[in-house]
Amino acid sequence: MAFTLYSLLQAALLFVNAIAVLHEERFLRRIGWGTDQGIGGFGEEPGIKGQLMNLIRSVRTVMRVPLIGVNTVTIVLLLLFG
Repeated sequence: MAFTLYSLLQAALLFVNAIAVLHEERFLRRIGWGTDQGIGGFGEEPGIKGQLMNLIRSVRTVMRVPLIGVNTVTIVLLLLFG
């Protein structure tokens, strides 16, 4: 498999899909990354863990509907052009 722009986009799509399917009760809470953990006080900068939790939550919220379309287009392209 050659390193092309399409393979790079496909890898990014797989990564975003992996983030989007993380379930909070089944996986994230078990490793200590639930919504109730890592909440800082007012005026405190969130740590790396808090920022990653916010990123995961944002990706799951915002990218849910666009991922359906992008995945559909990717599957159709793979079926048509192999």
